[in-house]
Amino acid sequence: MSRKIFHTLVDPDEAVRLVVEKIHPHPLGTEKVELTNALHRVLAEDLYSPIDHPPFDRSEVDGYAVRSVDVEWSDELSPVHLRVKGRVKPGEKPVIEAGVNDAVEVATGAMIPRGYDSVVMEEYVERDGEVLKVFRASPPGDNISTAGSDISSGDLVLFKGTLLKHGHLALLAGLGIREVEVFKKPKAIVFSTGEEVVEPGNTLEVGKVYDVNGVLITSYLRELGVEAYYGGLLPDDYDVIKDRISSALEDYDMVFTSGGTSAGVSDLVYKVFSNIGEILVHGLKTKPGKPTVIATSKGKILIGLPGFPLSCYMILIRVVSKIVKLYTGALCDVKTVDASMPVQIRKQVGKTWLIPVMLVESENDLAAYPVSMSSGAISPLILSDGFVEIGENVDIVMEGERVRVYLFRDLPEKNRLNVIGSNDPLLTEILRFKDMVSVSRVLNVGSTGGWKAVARGEADVAPTHLFDEETGCYNTPFLKKYGLEDKAVLIRGYDRLIGIVVAKGNPKNILSLEDFLRSDVRMVNRSKGSGIRVYLDMALKKNAIAKGLDLGKLSRIINGYTYEVKTHTAVATAIKQGRADAGLAVGYVAELLNLDFIPLTWEEYDFLIPKKKIEKEAVSKLIDALKHLNQILDKAEPLLKKYYRAGEGSGFEKVSCFQKP
Repeated sequence: MSRKIFHTLVDPDEAVRLVVEKIHPHPLGTEKVELTNALHRVLAEDLYSPIDHPPFDRSEVDGYAVRSVDVEWSDELSPVHLRVKGRVKPGEKPVIEAGVNDAVEVATGAMIPRGYDSVVMEEYVERDGEVLKVFRASPPGDNISTAGSDISSGDLVLFKGTLLKHGHLALLAGLGIREVEVFKKPKAIVFSTGEEVVEPGNTLEVGKVYDVNGVLITSYLRELGVEAYYGGLLPDDYDVIKDRISSALEDYDMVFTSGGTSAGVSDLVYKVFSNIGEILVHGLKTKPGKPTVIATSKGKILIGLPGFPLSCYMILIRVVSKIVKLYTGALCDVKTVDASMPVQIRKQVGKTWLIPVMLVESENDLAAYPVSMSSGAISPLILSDGFVEIGENVDIVMEGERVRVYLFRDLPEKNRLNVIGSNDPLLTEILRFKDMVSVSRVLNVGSTGGWKAVARGEADVAPTHLFDEETGCYNTPFLKKYGLEDKAVLIRGYDRLIGIVVAKGNPKNILSLEDFLRSDVRMVNRSKGSGIRVYLDMALKKNAIAKGLDLGKLSRIINGYTYEVKTHTAVATAIKQGRADAGLAVGYVAELLNLDFIPLTWEEYDFLIPKKKIEKEAVSKLIDALKHLNQILDKAEPLLKKYYRAGEGSGFEKVSCFQKP
């Protein structure tokens, strides 16, 4: 079968326009449903309140209904005496009316009897039988919710097109509305394609990947108000794909596929779409997201999405959501926010780039920190807050330039702890121990990246273990090098044992870093800017000089030097799976994956914190945890204690260079 080259590529907005002009997507009718079945349904009409809410004047506290004029002069020294003439409970219609210098006991939520205009809290009264002493004045309306003060009868409460969430349903229930008129849900089916894809739960064979997009697309469509179903995996067989999709068009309004849309010989979705319908879009001018196909058949829509999960997700948000809302009748659109780009990005003209980012609070703004450039990655699905779109005619985004962010979810809370810097397994356990996992966002960019993030005002905390070759010290010399002496403090953290991780039994007999220069040894490296990488480069430099090697050619001499991963666990995994023979990491991950470990040194792992963030609640909790690190290690798994130890002065400011242990 011949290879199919992409037709004219279009930008995301043009793709939506082509669909609208050809198919004219619209809701497929309306129906009435009860509130209990209305979650994620779309209102087909404006809703007006049929009643006042609250429907009567009611007490907000336990206390006594009074006339404000009777107690306007009361205070602690000269309390007013009133006569209690009865009591009103919640749900009870009062038969009492106000008189001069009298009061009625009321409970929270009880109806206020006619004539009373204020409620004195019971904390400010003393009662002796029917005599009530009032020690505080109570102005008109005090502690009373008047009828209609929340919502008045006839108020417009929800617009047509509202995608109903649990809060909307609760509001409607409070207004006595039992059922609502909603648009009928469009029906969609989702197929995944590709011989390399395996459904979750099955054994993962070599060269295979689990199907992410089947779940991703189906659940995303359901959140948009679509009656979506997962149709399973389709083989790379033209006839099977054609039969399944043709059959689906009889029962569904929308058909989605994942994978099989690029220009490869075995990518069959385009060919099927073309033969059973009319192609509207064959390729987007985006990176990632180019292999997107949109077609129509029998008045229905077919959308083929990229196979890589992150690429698929961003096209769902940028393109598919705009089309789907025309079918559901929903008003909601993807939320966006403006932010500054903390790093410079260069790109070629001619394609729009979609870059996942994590939003971080800087001093006066939000910074959009790039998370991953790989369209096949899945961690950005939860680690990133959204993505930046860089237009096709833009070739460079300068550091600090304003960009538009399409949000994956609501904006992060301001009390979130933004940890940007070096990766470390014990740090995760500390956050877990202090119940901070849910309010923390950890971005592993290496120690150097953490220092730069603090300098830009983006990080709350930057874990670091940079060794300074000139002074022989960890971290402290870099305060001056980055000009942060007056802007940030180093908090002493802990020591960790790093070394060479090798396969069980050490089959290559690797004994030192000098062995990395051997032609039969393939290493796995850490990312540029990480403390481990800095340490390794200094050690290799010394070995190269001793052997008279050209320092500029180290990356060519050392097998695997350019093979970089972001975490300690990734180093160990690469060795476990045979992708590398050796790499540098903390000893904990070696033993965790049943690998051998050759210790090299204890290094100082500290925390750089901007002075303006030192009083932030989450930062204070982390510092407190460091002060009690031995308690955390005692309660953690024994393996951690073998490779970590509390540093001298853990949790306190590090003002001098400690001697290397």
